[in-house]
Amino acid sequence: MARPVTLFTGQWADLTCETMIRKAKQFGYDGVELACWGDHFEVPKADAAYCHAKRSLLEHHGMKCQAISTHLVGQAVCDNIDARHKQILPDHIWGDGDPEGVRQRAAAELKATARAAREFGVPVVNGFTGSSIWHLIYSFPPNLPGQIDRGYEDFAHRFGPILDEFRNNGIRYALEVHPTEIAFDIASAERALKAVGNHPAFGFNYDPSHFGYQGVDYVEFIYRFADRIFHVHMKDVAWSEKPCEVGVFGGHVDFHNRKRFWDFKSVGRGDIDFEKIIRALNDIGYTGPLSVEWEDGGMDREHGAAESAAFVRDLDFPTSNIVFDAQFDKERQA
Repeated sequence: MARPVTLFTGQWADLTCETMIRKAKQFGYDGVELACWGDHFEVPKADAAYCHAKRSLLEHHGMKCQAISTHLVGQAVCDNIDARHKQILPDHIWGDGDPEGVRQRAAAELKATARAAREFGVPVVNGFTGSSIWHLIYSFPPNLPGQIDRGYEDFAHRFGPILDEFRNNGIRYALEVHPTEIAFDIASAERALKAVGNHPAFGFNYDPSHFGYQGVDYVEFIYRFADRIFHVHMKDVAWSEKPCEVGVFGGHVDFHNRKRFWDFKSVGRGDIDFEKIIRALNDIGYTGPLSVEWEDGGMDREHGAAESAAFVRDLDFPTSNIVFDAQFDKERQA
């Protein structure tokens, strides 16, 4: 049976939830991954009546939801908070902007998100963690002994109680491994897991687009964390095979600039080998959603979302339940 093809609504928060659900259906999706911003899924309102109404809305349009996502609030849990966060955080999380207060309110909101997910009936919450040590990534001036260790200790200290709340509610938290997070490649993902003692509620929202341009083996990531792939984003990226004016770090240049070494693309139009991904997901037994996170600065988003749905649906295939050459054995023949 093919995996459900869903659309992440995070980049569509300028549209109402109902409009987005209707459009996703028209684009050819089986369901949506609702973002916890705009009116798509509002955690502070998510009591039984709210969740029932949201489920009824989905059912009315013949759509499903198997995950919600809290990237924006999650980012604030471990980050070094500054004025940039004000533009992405709800007012009740930002408050007076005091950094530790913001982090504490964000952590409380993530715990509430676990309870809301249980009420809504979805098993996974996707999101970010933020990182107190991302600014140390290049290690110059040279990082001091223990600085990186303290960053992972801070992550464990802040996320440990959050993950306990997720476990107590039967929900899993899937970190989208991504630059600016506590995990951004295979090595840092292993370190993040170790930091929280391989907490059963902690795993990953797999997104190959954040690995490809870094030079990280995005297929190996699936095999390495086979039991921790809680959700999958289908998102594409292209990168240059020749030197560019703007390198991997982005050069403080906006997306969709021809000078860039890399840029996000509509699914199927970049350099990610999605067939290898599907085969790896089959190998590890992943049966959850394939959720399109659509980003392409050079294409109309409705066109791109529709073509991405068709691309993913055409690409996905079930794993084999036979060994093809076993049929050479005459005892197996009809």
